[in-house]
Amino acid sequence: MAIKIEKKIKGYNVVKPEDKAAPAAAPAPAAKEKEAPKAEVIQMHESLERPETLIGSTYKIKSPLFEHALYVTVNDIVLNAGTQYEQRRPFEIFINSKNMDHFQWIVALTRIISAVFRKGGDVTFLVEEMKAVFDPRGGYFKAGGVYMPSIVAEIGAVIEQHMKMIGLIHDPEMDESTRKLVAEKRAAYEAAANGKKATPATEASTESTSATGFPPGATLCAKCNTQALVLMDGCQTCLNCGYSKCG
Repeated sequence: MAIKIEKKIKGYNVVKPEDKAAPAAAPAPAAKEKEAPKAEVIQMHESLERPETLIGSTYKIKSPLFEHALYVTVNDIVLNAGTQYEQRRPFEIFINSKNMDHFQWIVALTRIISAVFRKGGDVTFLVEEMKAVFDPRGGYFKAGGVYMPSIVAEIGAVIEQHMKMIGLIHDPEMDESTRKLVAEKRAAYEAAANGKKATPATEASTESTSATGFPPGATLCAKCNTQALVLMDGCQTCLNCGYSKCG
């Protein structure tokens, strides 16, 4: 069958019979292994639309600086639900209270924090920034003997607690030797304290501070901000985190 060539011939090549057999022996391109389909991982970003329903947790803050308690609600969005990449990320925050004296800055704070959450990326920096806010009137001790320099700092502590709960922040593990040392120091201190004669005043002091879980007279630890620093053998020793300073 004759084929009419309408275009200009720029080159040619002679095909031999053995050349025709070679492609047949070679594996067809379609026979190659197909790549496994990759999951489309959804990351947190500002263009992510808010779902109709979000899951979250509400935390109560009772501060001596406020007459009424604050209720902090952090709502999370679930990314890549039902896959191995599933994770919860904070999406918005609300703060509610009967106290209306600080309504303006509370609303401003919730809107800014929510905007940072929705921006995506590493939002854990908010915790340290908020916990570093100090009240010029002075801070206070919350339950457990933990010092809070301001109400903003305690809101930051609540956000930190929530981020730990959803796995966004991980506590540094205290190694076994440090944990054992802290337990030994605490047992030695309590044994020495029990060996002294108890007076009615010291008994009352012990009862009043038993809620903190640390001996009476303990001072604030500079490392963990907990009222658990005691003097032992000439050294300041924290019975909560193991921090020690001598001299």
